[in-house]
Amino acid sequence: MSAQPALARRLGTADAVVVGLSAMLGAGVFVAFAPAAEAAGRGLLLGLAIAAVIAFCNAVASAQLASSHPASGGTYLFGREVLGPWWGFLAGWGFVVGKTASCAAMAMTFAAYAAPGAGAWQRALSALAVVAFTVLNLRGVTRTATAAKVLLAATLVVLVGFLVLTAAGDAAPVGPLAATGGAWGVLQAAGLLFFAFAGYARIATLAEEVRRPEVLGRAILVALGTAVVLYLLVALALVHVLRDALPTSEVPVADATASLGADWAVPLARVGAAAAALGALLALLAGVGRTTLAMARERDLPAPLASVDERHRVPDTAQVVIGVAVVALVLLADLRGAIGFSSFGVLVYYAVANLAAMRQPPEQRRWPRALQVLGLVGCVVLAAALPLGSVLAGLAVLGVGVLGRAVALRRRT
Repeated sequence: MSAQPALARRLGTADAVVVGLSAMLGAGVFVAFAPAAEAAGRGLLLGLAIAAVIAFCNAVASAQLASSHPASGGTYLFGREVLGPWWGFLAGWGFVVGKTASCAAMAMTFAAYAAPGAGAWQRALSALAVVAFTVLNLRGVTRTATAAKVLLAATLVVLVGFLVLTAAGDAAPVGPLAATGGAWGVLQAAGLLFFAFAGYARIATLAEEVRRPEVLGRAILVALGTAVVLYLLVALALVHVLRDALPTSEVPVADATASLGADWAVPLARVGAAAAALGALLALLAGVGRTTLAMARERDLPAPLASVDERHRVPDTAQVVIGVAVVALVLLADLRGAIGFSSFGVLVYYAVANLAAMRQPPEQRRWPRALQVLGLVGCVVLAAALPLGSVLAGLAVLGVGVLGRAVALRRRT
């Protein structure tokens, strides 16, 4: 392992909850419900329930592992320690490529709400947000957590306001959601909505920077439970207001606010959605950078990526490289395609997490093994149910990573 300095333990329990919650609220509430509704139709809420159950299984597996292995890297580290180097690499590579796509999706979501109909200017605005937040992450993890708190507060105010408007207002008469994809469509919707739940992984990847690693499990469950309640309430509101217009909406919360006749609140809804996307982008960039750092420490990625800034104690080179990759994606990629590709990579990551938690010795076990079996099977099924293009692209990128590591090992020996 590289002799780089360790990261600083500066985060408390509340900081960890905020980072995870801001990562989740930027995705599902403002983006993922539209493609999920297109896949599942009237089965949207069932898809949400399935995604929540699988997310809970993954969360407790991650919490159990993080309590025993409190270092940066998340499931990449857990896979290496419990299952072996190849399993760790598969998890880490899936996380890095999947969450790099998530960063691009969040930057594009921010631009879609902040600059509606701006065309090419939206991509430029997305790239600018990535550059700005990469610089912020380079200034230190406490600044990241502070910014996440501000953005999360703005998001919660807007979401609560939207729910109050929905409860008090009358929606325009439109048709109900169609019954589209059947059982397979419900599973596909669950896979797409899982993209929204994966923010608790940011907490595990920050394990080396939490002052008391034993509180990681509590932080993960608090963040996930809060997100599930909000997702359910917002999903019910969107289905009630937009109905058959939900699958085609690019900015569903703003469109639902307009349908309620509250035109004065539409700009506020757009600001809240933009703040949520920025909060998710900030947390995602931090998490991907730290997993890249952990992989570089073990020489599963190029050694220069293991650099830690002496002053701010953050993974500086990894953070810059990830920022450049995300800028490239926002200039070239499609938002819905990025969601599917990200879901595939993250489901691979959590499949390894569940498998690793299953293999932990009894003295480290805090949850029944049956939950990890359910989580593993659920991750595999949801990954297979994603749109075919996302599955093929995900398999291709995973294959490239495995081949690259095999070649590097061969040269090394």
